[in-house]
Amino acid sequence: MLLNWLSRRLAAYLSKEVSRHSTRTSTWEAMVNTLEPGDVLLVEGNTRISVAIKYLTQSTWSHAALYLGPDAGLGTSDDGEAHVLIEADLEAGIRPLPLSFYRNTHTRICRPVGLDEDDIHALTDYALSRLGHQYDMKNVFDLARYLWPTPPVPTRYRHRLLAFGSGDPTRAICSTFIAEGFQQLRYPILPVVKTFPANDPDCEDCEIERFRIRHPSLFTPRDFDASPYFRIIKPTIEGNFDYRAIDWEDR
Repeated sequence: MLLNWLSRRLAAYLSKEVSRHSTRTSTWEAMVNTLEPGDVLLVEGNTRISVAIKYLTQSTWSHAALYLGPDAGLGTSDDGEAHVLIEADLEAGIRPLPLSFYRNTHTRICRPVGLDEDDIHALTDYALSRLGHQYDMKNVFDLARYLWPTPPVPTRYRHRLLAFGSGDPTRAICSTFIAEGFQQLRYPILPVVKTFPANDPDCEDCEIERFRIRHPSLFTPRDFDASPYFRIIKPTIEGNFDYRAIDWEDR
């Protein structure tokens, strides 16, 4: 009981914002018109835990949300806006959100390639089945490591500091939750690739590649950006961008 209370206090502390400046790089209209179901929206967070995650992963991105669109059955907000995103929040657990929640935030769209309608339905069903699942608040040490946002740890060991967890599949953080959904489709993010001899009598040096799924708890938000299997979408230039139309101050 005491550990659970302490963990919740830590989660609330780590979820507090440390800055409020806006670093958005796309117009709101462009974002709304560009997103498609299945897209992963990466977020440059501004909370205490975000600072630690960005440092440990050496990345701009500290959070990820899955865009499923207004027809996914995620409900609506109190003001009637459709929930189109689903994410794993440290305090609230896996929850739906309207897109406007990240209206003034620096984001990036990572788009899987080649998903069909059945894949989107499967991804949506998976996400809906996880609604309400919580982060493991009993694991105090999982949270306490973020109290020091920039620990003096060699670069090659920093990623390992994010790999702790209870192992309970019903309790997830943002990138773990999304990675598990794509891996259920057998869609690659950053798989382990091994090569083997092709055993082709006509080609002694030929090799074949075999992919192996990584455990979803090992994924971080930056992995969707780094993945060669996700296309980076920039809303501003998707909408017939014309640099000649920019109103420069010095002109």
